Amino acid sequence: MEQDLKAKVDQACRTAEEFTKLYYEYLDKRRYLISRMYMDTANLIWNGNGVTSKDNIQKFWTDLPTSEHAIHTLDAQPITGPEVANQLTFLVKVGGQVKYDEKCSKPFNQTFLITAVGDKWKIVSDCFRAQELLDSVTS
Repeated sequence: MEQDLKAKVDQACRTAEEFTKLYYEYLDKRRYLISRMYMDTANLIWNGNGVTSKDNIQKFWTDLPTSEHAIHTLDAQPITGPEVANQLTFLVKVGGQVKYDEKCSKPFNQTFLITAVGDKWKIVSDCFRAQELLDSVTS
């Protein structure tokens, strides 16, 4: 059992690297293709704004200014248990910097739940949060 879990963790890490490389390439350079990465019934939460269905998500991303993402952290874990026993599913967490148009870059976190659909990985749920840095912290 322990060996099986290690194999799933290794696969999750490899998949996350390939997935995020393609995802951010589409998002930054070929945004018109981004809906291909989402399931038909996918959900996106972007800075607290909810969007459902891949067609609405495509429109949402297309309406945003152009972006540049730089990835600094990446983690992935397999989701195991009876509820997904027959479906390979991973939780992918990404951290980095994003810049829209020519504005200053800011840190962001993004969390994906992805699942295997045939030989493709599709996003079930996507949660993006840009972070505002505080100039000073008062106690």
